[in-house]
Amino acid sequence: MSSDDRRAGYALVETGTLAEFEVTSTHVEPAPDGESFFVRVQMQLGGPEAGDGEDQVEWVAFGFMFVLAVLSFADARPRGYSGEHFVEEDEFHVADFLAGLQFVRGELHLDLDYLRGRCVKTSIRVRRDGTVTLETRGRGQSALRWPELLKGKKRLELVS
Repeated sequence: MSSDDRRAGYALVETGTLAEFEVTSTHVEPAPDGESFFVRVQMQLGGPEAGDGEDQVEWVAFGFMFVLAVLSFADARPRGYSGEHFVEEDEFHVADFLAGLQFVRGELHLDLDYLRGRCVKTSIRVRRDGTVTLETRGRGQSALRWPELLKGKKRLELVS
């Protein structure tokens, strides 16, 4: 990754981690294979001190989407034949973000499928009113904890 790409990524992460948001609903559905899941997390940008979601979208949307994509990429593992392209120490790049980003019918869309051997299978939608939909397909339930990580909450781990 070039130093310019890394600086741009850090700027997006900085902006994305400043976002105020609330999780408004979650939905988990087992996939037909019985081993993976479809996960949907609905969020609302904004908060009591941040103002309404529309104000937040103007300055935080790209960073918020980028941070969620970084978390998704970090948790993604190979699936099927993709293992031959998997690199353990790989990073999510700004170029990966831009390649999956689209503006569709007034919404920002980020769609990630397989990236360098990782089964990312993540979609993020940010709407003008500040509502955000995060979906993962054919993966575990790790997407349920990304909003908590983004808020700085630590995972509980069993101590023996």
